[in-house]
Amino acid sequence: MPAEAGATDRLVLVLGGARSGKSAFAERRVGESGRAPVYIATGQAFDAEMTARIDAHKARRPAPWRTVEAPLDLVATIESEAAPDRALLVDCLTLWVSNLMLAERDVDAEADRLVACLTGRPPGLIVFVSNEVGLSIVPENAMARRFRDHAGRLHQLIAAACDEAIFVAAGLPLTLKG
Repeated sequence: MPAEAGATDRLVLVLGGARSGKSAFAERRVGESGRAPVYIATGQAFDAEMTARIDAHKARRPAPWRTVEAPLDLVATIESEAAPDRALLVDCLTLWVSNLMLAERDVDAEADRLVACLTGRPPGLIVFVSNEVGLSIVPENAMARRFRDHAGRLHQLIAAACDEAIFVAAGLPLTLKG
């Protein structure tokens, strides 16, 4: 049965480290929502290892899931896909930041566009997945430090805009907000 429009419109941020279980947690959350699930994929298969990861994610999702690829223009994709009867899963924000950096786009401006979109409260459920990269050592090169800084700023902005923020470690969710 579809969820009642507006009754559970939510913005959710799911953070965690690599292989923490954050994507599986987010997929369960979307799958249990009662809304039509839409997977918004930001990853790009530049090598065999990434192709295998993408294939594993696809295999884990049941048939009703629809996939939309959005490696760069995430805002336009959210605006076109968000609907009261849909649950969007954006996986993941850190890959999106990497894509923007590689395309030499203004990451801060794109992050601000995304926050403005979310402030407008798109309908339905939107769950964002992202890697928390600020818990390790300071990267030794300037590009990696810029990436870490962009991701950290984006996480703060998205967490402020979201109704819920959840940190996943060892497959266990810890509610940070909401």
